[in-house]
Amino acid sequence: MTLQELHEKLLAWATAAPRQEELLRARRAWFDRTGEPHEEDRSYEARMNGMLDYYLYDHRAAGAEDTTLDLFLRDQGQAYTSDQLTLFRGLGKTHHALFEVRKIRPGESVRLRDVFTDHELEVVERRQLAGLDKGDLLEARLLPYQGELFFSGAFVFHPREVRRGVLAEAKKRRKAARGGPVDVKGFLAQLSRMAQKLERYRNVKVESLYDFTVPLPTPPPLRGGGAGPA
Repeated sequence: MTLQELHEKLLAWATAAPRQEELLRARRAWFDRTGEPHEEDRSYEARMNGMLDYYLYDHRAAGAEDTTLDLFLRDQGQAYTSDQLTLFRGLGKTHHALFEVRKIRPGESVRLRDVFTDHELEVVERRQLAGLDKGDLLEARLLPYQGELFFSGAFVFHPREVRRGVLAEAKKRRKAARGGPVDVKGFLAQLSRMAQKLERYRNVKVESLYDFTVPLPTPPPLRGGGAGPA
């Protein structure tokens, strides 16, 4: 079973009528933090994919400990072989973070650095990612499959003009945590809102939109969001 087939089977189950109410709760929770996309936004599809990723792999219903993926495995486990179940369980170890592009091997892979952990990861990518270059910053979710990592369909790209400022702010937050957990999810949500404003207000200087000296309201917590990379 391919990675695409795994995702499609999980998504079909998770978005069926019996789970629509929980899907809507997850959608509200996600976009309350990251900003509600409009259909005319260039990033609309990627942002919808980001919400669905959250719903499938991180979201937990109120009072529950199981993610949507956990519930799927409990409900549908008997329909799959042990090897297929292993592949599904692997999706529970997705890595959602802010990454810096370290190296691009066209038609093969992209090497990324997790900005908060400094871990470098090799991601299989056969496509040519238009406009992506060494040093770029992006929010992405990496899906494990048969011992390799692949991009999900959710990206938030940040302009090169603010690279230094974003990295400096990340370093500042790591230092302030004094070795403890950093609220990576909160930082990703803040950056997502900044990127969304940049997309909509092209006449405003990018540095003004990525201004970390202006305090922002604390985003509401996510069920299953947690602190640190997921």
